[in-house]
Amino acid sequence: MEWTFVAALLVLGAATGFVAGLLGIGGGMLLVPFLTLLFTIRGFPEQHLVHMAIATSLATILFTSVSSVRAHHKRGAVLWPVVKVLAPGILLGSLIGAQIAGRLPTVFIALFFAVFVGFSALQMLRDKKPKPSRELPKPLGMFGVGNVIGFISSLVGAGGGFISIPFMVWSNVKIHNAVATSAALGFPIAAAGAVGYIIAGMSEPTMPPGTVGFIYLPALLAVAGGSVLTAPLGARVAHAMDTTRLKRVFALLLFALAGYMLYRGIRAA
Repeated sequence: MEWTFVAALLVLGAATGFVAGLLGIGGGMLLVPFLTLLFTIRGFPEQHLVHMAIATSLATILFTSVSSVRAHHKRGAVLWPVVKVLAPGILLGSLIGAQIAGRLPTVFIALFFAVFVGFSALQMLRDKKPKPSRELPKPLGMFGVGNVIGFISSLVGAGGGFISIPFMVWSNVKIHNAVATSAALGFPIAAAGAVGYIIAGMSEPTMPPGTVGFIYLPALLAVAGGSVLTAPLGARVAHAMDTTRLKRVFALLLFALAGYMLYRGIRAA
């Protein structure tokens, strides 16, 4: 690999790690478009570009989540009882979502990513306040919510924060607790999703060297190395500032990334 490619991956990892710690989103919303761009430059097969980007993003979140959640846990912000009831549904939804995504054409995955990221950015800009009486659902309802979080997250290669954080805030969980708990939920999402994409990609004969299933190992190592270093820094900043203004700026960036993935999807059609 050229040193410029490795350097780009390290910078990408550092940026997504910081964002993951700051906003509890796992970094996948940034990783997938940029990995797709870098894989395109490397000349990887067009039909596997987005699948590889999503799978590698999910595998990276395994490392980012652990680094981020340790920093949040030290501050007592992770709601472990919420993690416990959401995790089983997340595991099931992530496994199913990865298997379905592995069999879908690139155009559908790219367009789904673009629509979902654009919708998530719009929700961040709206910043609606929940009704004071609203609470988290009972365990069966939480299992269903976990299924949805895991399924969609495995389709877009994200840690689930764009669903779990709004869901928890909508249920009157404090924002800092929601961010910290979402960081913890990123691990089961990433673990189940990564396994699913490995299985789904093992039967593909045209994968480039260095892949395990749909996961591109050199990118995983470089991005994970950068993200693990900066995720704790993002978590510390999250507890020291009001992230509302930053979320608005980040939402605008997401609109741009959604536009790029829309372009990739149309081109692949």
